[in-house]
Amino acid sequence: MNPIHLRADGVSVLLSFRSGEAEIVHWGADLGAHVPDLELLTDPVPHSALDVPVIAGVVPQPSSGWLGRPGLRGSRIDEDGRPGRDFSPALRVVAAEADGETARIVQRDASAGLEVATRLRLHPSGLLEAASSVTNTGATPYQVDELAIQLPVPADAGELLDLTGRWCRENHPQRQAIRRGTWVRTGRHGRTGHDSSLLVAAGTPGFGNRSGAVWAAHFAWSGDHEQFLDALADGRQMIGAAELLGSGEVVLAPGEAYETPALYAAWSDRGLDGVTERFHRWFRARPQHVEVDGGRPRPVVLNTWEAVYFDHRIEPLVELAAAAAELGVERFVLDDGWFRGRRDDRAGLGDWHVDEGLWPDGLTPLIEAVTSRGMEFGLWVEPEMVNLDSDVAREHPDWIVGPDARSHDEGGRLPVEWRHQQVIDLVNPDAWQYVYDRIDALLRENDIAYLKWDQNRDLREHGHDGRPSVHAQTLAVYRLFAALKEAHPRVEIESCSSGGARIDLGVLAHTDRVWASDCNDALERQTIQRWTQAVLPPELVGAHVGPTHSHTTGRVHDIGFRVLTALFGHFGIEWDIRAASEHERAVLRKGIELYKRFRGLIHSGVRVNADLVEPALALHGVVAQDRGEALFTAVMHRTPVAEMPGRVRLPGLDPDRVYRVVPLLPTAEDFPRTTEGDSASPFVQHRGPGWFDEGLTATGRFLDAVGVTLPLLRPEQALLLHAAAE
Repeated sequence: MNPIHLRADGVSVLLSFRSGEAEIVHWGADLGAHVPDLELLTDPVPHSALDVPVIAGVVPQPSSGWLGRPGLRGSRIDEDGRPGRDFSPALRVVAAEADGETARIVQRDASAGLEVATRLRLHPSGLLEAASSVTNTGATPYQVDELAIQLPVPADAGELLDLTGRWCRENHPQRQAIRRGTWVRTGRHGRTGHDSSLLVAAGTPGFGNRSGAVWAAHFAWSGDHEQFLDALADGRQMIGAAELLGSGEVVLAPGEAYETPALYAAWSDRGLDGVTERFHRWFRARPQHVEVDGGRPRPVVLNTWEAVYFDHRIEPLVELAAAAAELGVERFVLDDGWFRGRRDDRAGLGDWHVDEGLWPDGLTPLIEAVTSRGMEFGLWVEPEMVNLDSDVAREHPDWIVGPDARSHDEGGRLPVEWRHQQVIDLVNPDAWQYVYDRIDALLRENDIAYLKWDQNRDLREHGHDGRPSVHAQTLAVYRLFAALKEAHPRVEIESCSSGGARIDLGVLAHTDRVWASDCNDALERQTIQRWTQAVLPPELVGAHVGPTHSHTTGRVHDIGFRVLTALFGHFGIEWDIRAASEHERAVLRKGIELYKRFRGLIHSGVRVNADLVEPALALHGVVAQDRGEALFTAVMHRTPVAEMPGRVRLPGLDPDRVYRVVPLLPTAEDFPRTTEGDSASPFVQHRGPGWFDEGLTATGRFLDAVGVTLPLLRPEQALLLHAAAE
């Protein structure tokens, strides 16, 4: 069988079938049109080892001598109901085909009654998509314990970077050397998880934002999962992921199949920014991607949560809408507290009817107050959750998820509450239909353009009819999104999960943006947004200007820093702007004007992150696809080590074009004098750099090699620069 060679955008994926198995010989730099005879690349056989070369197959198998993590784990349940049969299949290729972009390989073990089909698609951006399915071709049930997607990583990848976090501190990086053994990150949240790794990247030691070779992967699944890197004693390394299935959660009857979520993987020889560019280009090529370039721009949002919380009186909400419209807001989102019995977070979830006591005329008066001012109206919902203190929980106790086959009113045990919530069992067809009908009715009866769809708890002891059901619940949620999207194609849906606990390409196949974190503290958001956008383009990442005094951390930040933090995302406000000072309103208005002026660039350009020596300073930006202009933000996270940070390079520009670089925010007019000789300036300096008042003209080559001298920023301040080709 001839090899299969997929090529796109400087990337090659080369598959060999020389052993009878499918094996990825190479995933990385483009190999060109011609490759040698792969039979000549057979591995040697060392002493004290198996007598044949060990194959690291597309589905690694113990039957081929593989000593690492198997690709397929499971066993057949015999006629007596006992598992364990056919525990070690010997899959061999029976079909392999390719169409230039996609390869499909079928491997089969007829005696074990198993068939595994693997699909590899190398997208035009160079992003590799991989998924497999296993079909039970035998006569008795087969229990799937795990079907993993694994890709080879060469030995020169000696360092590992992944992301971790917690509530209000999502997506923070951690790095370590790769050592022999299996490194595993496990997510048992029933959702992606605040501590999940959006990206796992193996690279050459010391790889940075703009340098080094990197092999990175993301698992597109919103339920339980594992991500791993397997480094064997023979020097081979595999990066991969798998759905983490509950005991007996997937048992295939004869003829049934289980399909894995997709693993998306990117190779780059330009550091992490090269990985990011591949992901962003893939996102923006999707037919369902939000329209940003020449289409419908991402509107400026005001969300009411940190402005009014549960205070849902019509008068202050209309005042807030009027203040928002005056500043240039384009979408007004009413958050939690509008439905029956909802005065705090202890009651009402599941009863998706407008509260007649709060809203005797329904939501119409507020919606009209919003839309008459030229804004869209959005609404918060949390359809997957339920309070025990709700009509739906009292009427349908059997709709509540738990580890027991009995409902809690019959003596069954419920999971421990989380924020006074339980989970509604969407695997139950009646419960699914109820939730669909209620959300569908809200959208049909009201002029709603946007749903902020929240999910505020982990799925612990998650069962249907006494059996684990995270897998089925996740698929049911996807079906719910899809059905509502089909019925209401113009309604946008945000995936919010107590902040960033459900951010993955699985949920983003059905939604239009994510809420990166419940933390609006600008300093925390700098790191959260930088690493969330390592995979997700900024137009999909909600970024809001929060209150002066942070609700979650207690920090106080000035308006300029908060605006510049929110600018590089889907810009919004989550703050009672009625109480803002004149100075804050002026800077916020300028920030909104800048966002509207540059959102086409921010939401279509190439994301760049500089590699800097000063640990307190960061510089990120976005460069237009034609490199005609760019925006950069320099951020001083804390007190710098050096008295002066020196020159900062501006990456990604066309080396042969001449650019005019000017500061946009803050400038001298953006901060007031408080007392004679004193200033609220974000700079701490006697005199600024020479170019700052008049701008600087230089080539892209000069700006990347030499850079610009920054003013001396105070800690927790930022500076926005614009570079335009002349």
